[in-house]
Amino acid sequence: MSSRGHSTLPRTLMAPRMISEGDIGGIAQITSSLFLGRGSVASNRHLLQARGITCIVNATIEIPNFNWPQFEYVKVPLADMPHAPIGLYFDTVADKIHSVSRKHGATLVHCAAGVSRSATLCIAYLMKFHNVCLLEAYNWVKARRPVIRPNVGFWRQLIDYERQLFGKGNNKCYKIKKKKKNPGRLWLL
Repeated sequence: MSSRGHSTLPRTLMAPRMISEGDIGGIAQITSSLFLGRGSVASNRHLLQARGITCIVNATIEIPNFNWPQFEYVKVPLADMPHAPIGLYFDTVADKIHSVSRKHGATLVHCAAGVSRSATLCIAYLMKFHNVCLLEAYNWVKARRPVIRPNVGFWRQLIDYERQLFGKGNNKCYKIKKKKKNPGRLWLL
């Protein structure tokens, strides 16, 4: 259970599931209906169909959609820059992922490398629809795709989104603890 008393992430996905396709990984299964990957994954129609993917969220300005008729496409035209307004897309993308899942489909969220933009959108989805805090969502995605690294601006927007979803100061996910060796220093756990 989360700090809000709602269901948390699915416990049925016990181990990370990484389907390798290159140096920094190709596609990672985040939930039963959500996949995260790099841009080249979106060009592999057979892999997409084998994973049951029916919707592709393209979080880039540099990679065009393939527009194959068997897939629904959502374009999130963003650069991987700290000032890019990715937070404007959190609800739209999360709602789409949830809608596709309810129809028994699956969604691939990708950016160029599958490291920052797409990871940020997946984290926002988990926060909204699995009712978990930012730290839990980040750790969940990181366990399944170890190369993720949202940029500093995206982190700020995720923190703001967490406050919007759960309220300021209403989060039991973070504990402040004083270290015994240096009691003047606080650590975020």
